Amino acid sequence: RGRDVEDCVLKMVSLEIKFKRPSKIYKDGDTVKGSVSITTKDQLSHNGLTLTMEGIVNLQLSAKSVGMFEAFYNSLKPIQLINYSLDLVKPGKFSTGTTDIPFELPLKGKSGKKLYETYHGVFVNAVYTLKCDMRRSLLSKDLQKVAEFIVENGEDSPKATEKPVDFTISPSSLTNVKERNSVPDFHVTGKIDTVSCCITTPFTGELVVERCGAPIRSIELQLVRVETCGCAEGYARDPTEIQNIQIGDSDVCRGVAIPIFMIFPRLFTCPTLSTSNFKVEFEVNIVIVFQDDHLVTENFPITLFRH
Repeated sequence: RGRDVEDCVLKMVSLEIKFKRPSKIYKDGDTVKGSVSITTKDQLSHNGLTLTMEGIVNLQLSAKSVGMFEAFYNSLKPIQLINYSLDLVKPGKFSTGTTDIPFELPLKGKSGKKLYETYHGVFVNAVYTLKCDMRRSLLSKDLQKVAEFIVENGEDSPKATEKPVDFTISPSSLTNVKERNSVPDFHVTGKIDTVSCCITTPFTGELVVERCGAPIRSIELQLVRVETCGCAEGYARDPTEIQNIQIGDSDVCRGVAIPIFMIFPRLFTCPTLSTSNFKVEFEVNIVIVFQDDHLVTENFPITLFRH
């Protein structure tokens, strides 16, 4: 019965974190401004309201890497970049209706630590959050609300030099081929406009199938993240797919330029990053799939930056 009453009270109260900046995008040194909004249908007693800003990098091992190195477990502890708390309201009561409490928090790394950009990966995650806690009496359930915001840096960095790459894919250029006799005769040429890429600019180029002795089913562009976790004793390096875009469907015309165009997805990409405990790098694969399910892949390591 007591639990039913408590659940009913919780339904009558809402806690919300509102950012003044609609995009929720900030950079190192900014002030994060906004308000905490409490809406209650009845008078609400509380033991204080606390707001905590946290920035953390979580590292994780893939299933195949677990147990490889004892030392990994120490180096894979979460890296805390920010941890800052503010008492917004002292113990008291909120009256019926909506109460907005403004806040301002400096976005500054703990002990001068550099803030990495927000990144949602598989084995590496850099996440920044605001957490609001409303403490209540022993018999009442505390309320909590968490909101993520985004950190982007590097707008003042100098523009990197473009690095165009011309490529040719043919049976003689392939490596890791088990049955070379089963590879059809083909010749594909193309150009990547630059492998040093601004993260807000599309990845572009073109590809031409000059000749091919077997029908083609598909030509695809694959974006891959390569996450490395570890320490001096050893590293676990894990490539995983972020996205796959088809740029050619079925048996494409020979001698016709096929555009290469891909936008880097937000949150799932970040500027190329290398630290003592982890690395986040990116690669692009051009994949040609033949009708008989054989496929050939050309790999291009790329460097991402923000300008």
